[in-house]
Amino acid sequence: MENMVTDRRDEPQTDFLYCAGAVTEVLRFGSSKLHSGHKVLFLIIPGNPGVVGFYRTFMQTIHSTFGYQHPVWAVSHAGHCVPPDSMDMIEDPSSAEEGDVFGLSGQIEHKLAFLRKHVPRETSLVLVGHSIGCYIILEMMKRDPDLNILKAVMLFPTIERMAQTPQGKVMTPVLCQMRYVAYLPVFLLSLLPERLKTSLIKLVFSGIKSLDQTVVQPTVGLLSGDCAANAIYMGGQEMRKVLERDNITIKNNLGKLIFYYGAADHWCPVQYFHDIKQDFPHGDFRLCENGFRHAFVLDTGREVAKMVVEWIRGDLRT
Repeated sequence: MENMVTDRRDEPQTDFLYCAGAVTEVLRFGSSKLHSGHKVLFLIIPGNPGVVGFYRTFMQTIHSTFGYQHPVWAVSHAGHCVPPDSMDMIEDPSSAEEGDVFGLSGQIEHKLAFLRKHVPRETSLVLVGHSIGCYIILEMMKRDPDLNILKAVMLFPTIERMAQTPQGKVMTPVLCQMRYVAYLPVFLLSLLPERLKTSLIKLVFSGIKSLDQTVVQPTVGLLSGDCAANAIYMGGQEMRKVLERDNITIKNNLGKLIFYYGAADHWCPVQYFHDIKQDFPHGDFRLCENGFRHAFVLDTGREVAKMVVEWIRGDLRT
């Protein structure tokens, strides 16, 4: 019976806003506005697709495990959400195009712009990146070295040689040379009724034994057309731009970084873990021993969140 009672503090708030000229979804557990009493903010930087709803269970677990003490927010990638009827995908087409806000570099500037506008400079940040979100965090550190980052947790990090990975070799032709062809099935799927989309997604996920049901609706939203197209566009740039590992930024922030690599991650081979551990013997690099998948939010968001809490608990003691 206890498990059926939901604490009101476990209910998140969802907001849509324009950031860097593009619609952005923000999922918040805890305070929706920060004040001087909030010394620490957890901010989730998602993978691609950058849909914040995927991280709901993960975020709720962090929030509750720390006794609802620290706000936990996630900011979507620009254009990776379905805007409400009152909003367009982009606020100012000319500025969005000029800044290439849907591209990889534009998404990095998008996160920095979000911090400048919505997070007080004195608030200590615990950044949690997933997949390409880890690359974005490293770039944020590089572009704004004065960010008040207490810790940065890098989950299944795609921070180097993406096109050379097993999954990258498969996806690079699709995302780069055949991008416009890939748009066609996405467009056709977007025309389906919502109920049919939901049934289709459940069928695709039916092989996942312990599927987190909270990821179904965010996935349906991704089939809106524009969201998926923006994710494909960003993915193509990832294949072209995520090349050599940024050792300088890692070295300059080594004490703040925790890396967690998958043991069977086709986006980030185990050899990458051994390589970075050899290059930075004093860094905090961990290899998964639990069989978690790259897209951990599908079935092990709660378990990964509990690990993250244990890793950083000591850093949050005052």
